[in-house]
Amino acid sequence: MPALRRATLALIASLSALAGHASEPFSFGVLGDTPYNRFERAHLPAVVAEMDAELLKVVIHDGDIKNGGERCDDALFDDRLALFRTSYHPFVFVPGDNDWTDCHRTSNGAYDPLERLEKLRALFFADPRKTLGQYPMTVDTQADDPAFAAYREHQRWRIGPVLFLTLNVPGSGNNYGRKKAPGAEYLARSAAVKAWIEAGFAQARSAGLEGVVLVMQANPDIEDFGDGKGRIAYRELLTQLLAETRRFSGQVLLVHGDSHVHRIDTPLRDPKDGSTVDNFTRVETFGSPFMGWVKVDVTPGSKRLFRPIARPYVPKTGD
Repeated sequence: MPALRRATLALIASLSALAGHASEPFSFGVLGDTPYNRFERAHLPAVVAEMDAELLKVVIHDGDIKNGGERCDDALFDDRLALFRTSYHPFVFVPGDNDWTDCHRTSNGAYDPLERLEKLRALFFADPRKTLGQYPMTVDTQADDPAFAAYREHQRWRIGPVLFLTLNVPGSGNNYGRKKAPGAEYLARSAAVKAWIEAGFAQARSAGLEGVVLVMQANPDIEDFGDGKGRIAYRELLTQLLAETRRFSGQVLLVHGDSHVHRIDTPLRDPKDGSTVDNFTRVETFGSPFMGWVKVDVTPGSKRLFRPIARPYVPKTGD
């Protein structure tokens, strides 16, 4: 597709996203857990180009911009940031465990995870009120709340009757800590996450919105939660999502990565009686070694508000 046409499509998408209050159908794209190796890094620009060719409002990477054994060096962060900035669409990044919590590993460079998180914030959220991409979109940020000023990666925006929330909830146990009692970082961030979700759903209910989209990196073991089990590091989060979804008359879509198994399902169940929460849908994005993205069509006024469509990446012959 000629560059001028791609740029025109992206400009139309970003401008309409800023207007964002008309009840017209729209689409957005999600991907994650990539690139993990040289092949994926070499081909990720082609995946971004595929998304550039679509009329999307926004593209969201749900975390893990490198593999779990790769160094968390500044040069790698700079490389991924430069790539994300090439997107013609507004581009949002959500930090994953490989990007900060696991950086203490020797193979990762034995970094201090909290120092790496601050580095991610300084680079990818230099202006927390703007997305990445060639045509950035204005967003809200939790950093505007003095009580949670550090959490510039928690962003929120509205497109039509749908509210989007990003959450720093990584895999590898959500940085709960290596002891039985949770660590200070986990407790502070969990309080921020809880407040951000609560405020988002309150806004959605007050405005009579049709949908809420939450994007994070971790697979929180939703199935085990419904069985009354599940890891303690995600239990409070899922309990809150269950309660908020029950109180919301619209549709809720949770997008995450982490376990590298692409799926679209309705796994949230109430652990008290096992009943399925019908207005909750989960999309897990593709993950290495499988590349691709998911296009989510949104049709306001429809009983099926969200319609996710898998877009696996197929390299061209000779690539």
